[in-house]
Amino acid sequence: MQKIIKPRYDSIRLSLLLAACLFTVQAVAQANDVMTPIATPKQNNAIDIGTGPLPGAKTPETWHSQYGSRFVRNVTLATLTPFLPDPKKASGAAVIIAPGGGFRTLSMDNEGWEVAQALADKGIAAFVLKYRLNQTPADMAEFKRSMDEMFSATGRRPPRPDPAQMKASLAPQLEDSRAAFALIRSRAVEWNIDPDRIGMLGFSAGAMLTMATTLVDKDVDKEARPAFIGNIYGPIDAVEVPADAPPLFVALAADDPFFANGEFGLIKSWHAAKKPVEFHFYEQGGHGFGMYPKETTSTGWFNAFTSWLTMHGMFKVKE
Repeated sequence: MQKIIKPRYDSIRLSLLLAACLFTVQAVAQANDVMTPIATPKQNNAIDIGTGPLPGAKTPETWHSQYGSRFVRNVTLATLTPFLPDPKKASGAAVIIAPGGGFRTLSMDNEGWEVAQALADKGIAAFVLKYRLNQTPADMAEFKRSMDEMFSATGRRPPRPDPAQMKASLAPQLEDSRAAFALIRSRAVEWNIDPDRIGMLGFSAGAMLTMATTLVDKDVDKEARPAFIGNIYGPIDAVEVPADAPPLFVALAADDPFFANGEFGLIKSWHAAKKPVEFHFYEQGGHGFGMYPKETTSTGWFNAFTSWLTMHGMFKVKE
């Protein structure tokens, strides 16, 4: 008599369930990758820094979501949003945060507000700079196409932190950065901030703006000179280091498609000039890891950065 083998329905159901879950996860990931227009979020604490509207701007500011985060583009009026720590734990140090986005958009959550809140929780006053941007098409599909073209060109030849080029191409953004420093210094007493311990932290294009703030007209605008700077997956080509160059923190992933070119000239320049520099080169992380939760060691950049700030006395309360 032939033995009839009954199908194991539990195993089949489990396999189908796992397949459905995998499909759902993939679908959600793909959905998160889509640029979706959203309403302008409330920014009650944002302060107009006084640099005025972007000359010649015709397209109004708009917001969209992508990767579970909020982005803004066509910024025509620069603002600064303070994240002040509990006075009981405030160290007196402060940092201006410049999100990235190729000077066409700003990653406000992942490279702005979330970073600022994390620093404020630890006792550092943080200020997110929503700087003016190059105009982009109002239509979302046209905007996405323009971004794809820009990043394709960037991948072939990463931007160089050349002071002369940055002075010409980043004039509005440099004006915004300097105005941000001036605003914080003017209200330092009100915000319980030590004017000698105001630094700047930038991501990607924001890192280029951070470097520009440090390198361009270095002998002219002393008031905007950062006490320390952080370059997170920004350009790292060689530069001429100012005599008063601040301590530099750099974090970059080896699989970054834009800036991991193997040169590390910026680090070598700072080191050769005998200026403090710390460099974290993570095996994986890609570009734009910011505060995203990822299964890569690149997520450790924030703890490394705050440890570095501690080493430089930024968490020590001045008497």
